[in-house]
Amino acid sequence: METTYEDLPAELTTERLRLRRWLPSDAEQYRGLWVERDPRALRRIDAEGRPTVDDLRERITRNPQGAEPGLGLLPIELRETGEFIGYCGLTVNGASFDEPEIAFELARRAHGRGYATEAARAVVEAAARTGRRRLWATVREWNAASFRVLEKLEFVRSGRVDEDAERGDSIWLTRVLDQA
Repeated sequence: METTYEDLPAELTTERLRLRRWLPSDAEQYRGLWVERDPRALRRIDAEGRPTVDDLRERITRNPQGAEPGLGLLPIELRETGEFIGYCGLTVNGASFDEPEIAFELARRAHGRGYATEAARAVVEAAARTGRRRLWATVREWNAASFRVLEKLEFVRSGRVDEDAERGDSIWLTRVLDQA
């Protein structure tokens, strides 16, 4: 018997943030995240300058959820100004539809203000309301800031490690969800 889940909401709000569907106008700011990623990150701008703003705009137009149906990677904007600062949401990636992976990324200008924790907390709470029982996260061993965010949200190391000598090992964390 297949389990059914509620969809992740198209919009979440917190005290300071609004998470919403992607708009084609987000492409330039989204590309900015790609440009400033750590050189060890898997997805960066390639030698040919791809993805371009147009590539990302086309991707957003094709899939405004940014993930599989029922899940979503939602852009984060500051409620006060509407400024795009990153994204947060649920995706399958290396996990599964039943137990998806939480993902978040913020522009460097937004680091150190608690925005990632605030956005991720809203996504964790929304995930519990969809009926899911567990979430996963993967973090490169060198990404101390992401580990701190996930620890605040009660994610624990699962013991699974995907080894990668070039980019750094990916550490798998998990969180059992409280059912609403």
